[in-house]
Amino acid sequence: MAKPKRSPIQPHWWSKTLAGGVLGFTLALALMGLFAWLGPGGIEAPNKVQFNMWVVPVIWMAVFAFVYLFRTGLRAWLWLGAANMAAFSALAVVRVIMEGG
Repeated sequence: MAKPKRSPIQPHWWSKTLAGGVLGFTLALALMGLFAWLGPGGIEAPNKVQFNMWVVPVIWMAVFAFVYLFRTGLRAWLWLGAANMAAFSALAVVRVIMEGG
C-alpha cells in the first residue's frame, strides 16, 4: 500500500497570513474608530475607551481566522484592501460630519 502523498504548504498561505495580519489589523482599527464616533455617547463617552481598546483584537482575530477562506492570497489582499478603503473612507466622512466641518 502506497503512502498518501502529502501536499506541501501552499505559497499563498503566507500571503493570506500577511493579509490577515496587516490589513486585518488596520480594518479592526477603522471599525473601532467608527464605533467610537457612532456608538453610544459619541466620541466623548468616558467609559468607551476601555471597550474600544478591547474590541480591536477581537475584530482582528476574526478577520485573521476568516482570511483563509479566500481562494488565493491575492484575493485576500484585494478584498481586505477594499474593505480597508471603505472603512477608512467611512471613518473620514463620519469624523467630518460629527465635528461639524
